[in-house]
Amino acid sequence: MSDTGFLQNLQNFQRDRINDEQIELLQTYFRVPDYTFEGAKVAAGAIAGLLTWTRAMADFFYVNKRVLPLKANLVRQEARLEKANAQLQTAQEELDRREAEVAAAQAEYDTAMAIKQRLQDDLDRTLKRMNAARELISGLADEQERWTEQSKQFRAQIGRLVGDVLLCTGFLSYQGPFNQDFRLLLAKDWQKLLTERSIPFTKALNVTEYLTDVTMIGEWKLQGLPNDELSIQNAIIVTRAKRYPLLIDPQGQGKAWIKNK
Repeated sequence: MSDTGFLQNLQNFQRDRINDEQIELLQTYFRVPDYTFEGAKVAAGAIAGLLTWTRAMADFFYVNKRVLPLKANLVRQEARLEKANAQLQTAQEELDRREAEVAAAQAEYDTAMAIKQRLQDDLDRTLKRMNAARELISGLADEQERWTEQSKQFRAQIGRLVGDVLLCTGFLSYQGPFNQDFRLLLAKDWQKLLTERSIPFTKALNVTEYLTDVTMIGEWKLQGLPNDELSIQNAIIVTRAKRYPLLIDPQGQGKAWIKNK
């Protein structure tokens, strides 16, 4: 205790290195009846402090003996925890990488689906246009047949135009004074002459339909014109003639029609 470094040695004492043999040696002193704090205090104050220190070291030994396995286990568990954290970090990095790949794949998928939808919309519009084109072509094919037929009819009408005009001109110029029967007789004679001279004309030509239409006839009826064929023909002559016609009208029907016209 006279050593100047004794106190420092106590302070720096390696408590964890205490073993069973040393504790057993201390127990020999602890069992001495006078080895008490009060007894040591009687002997010397410093001895009392040293006694307290030895008992504290013994108590520490027993506590540390139970704690050391826990410390060792703690070290092992901390090592395992560190390893697990490292693995977790690696796994988290892998997860982040996979999630980034999934996000990129999802973005590519969304882009592909958008392109697919756009292409589908284009396809639908194209199909609609194709169907409309087919319908138009089909309709035009039908129209082409009708136009072709009408063209043939027009050419035939043009070929008969001279004869039809001659018959209508004769009707307007010469048939006015005659009744319906004589008008038909004159028309047959003129058609015979046209045939002999090879001038085409429309067979069974109806001068009423040729020189007017149903709208005009309906208007004349509203103005008081009788509905018979002779009256309609006379109205055509009156409206188409270049000179003033002589109107023989004993019943006054023609006069009433002209006043309303």
